[in-house]
Amino acid sequence: MTETVVPPDAREETRARIEQAALELFTAQGFEQVTTDEVADAAGISRRTYFRYFSTKADAVWGDFGDHVVRLEALLAATAGEQSVLASICAAYVEVNDYAAADLPMLRQRMRLILTEPALQAHSQVRYADIDRVVAAHVARRTGVDPDALVPRLVATSTRAAATTAFEVWLADGRITLGAALHQAFAELSAGFPSLRGPAVS
Repeated sequence: MTETVVPPDAREETRARIEQAALELFTAQGFEQVTTDEVADAAGISRRTYFRYFSTKADAVWGDFGDHVVRLEALLAATAGEQSVLASICAAYVEVNDYAAADLPMLRQRMRLILTEPALQAHSQVRYADIDRVVAAHVARRTGVDPDALVPRLVATSTRAAATTAFEVWLADGRITLGAALHQAFAELSAGFPSLRGPAVS
């Protein structure tokens, strides 16, 4: 029996439909309260088809995060040599998170779940480790040290924390754009928190 070959466009459409169904159900009912079968039903597919695209419920929340990591790695590899190490990382983070306006509502749903759903926290650590590995490797290449040395690891975790905080502020404050929040977070980090160098406010 010959397996049916699904065209790439059809695969992407199905994947997007599954993600949207999952995000809507998880947002409305809670991540742990929704089953994989319910997501599949809402997306109009079978349970078997669901698992062709995602291994777990959590994977549907994260979507194409693997591609996100690959793109960040490529952006870091292409950074100009005259940029400082930290500036190159910040610029790559901003560019990889430059979403079209039409994608922002779904991004909000996704990030609210990732940042607030306790059941997703352990899964998040695995994803964050992928980001940290890529950033630490970039720092190591630029500085000639081992990726496991203190500075590459510190830069990786601190820049990720800055990006995460920017996402949290963007979600909480409807007046700021994601790009502005990212730029502000990285500007503070790059300059060593210049806003804290003045006298303390009593």
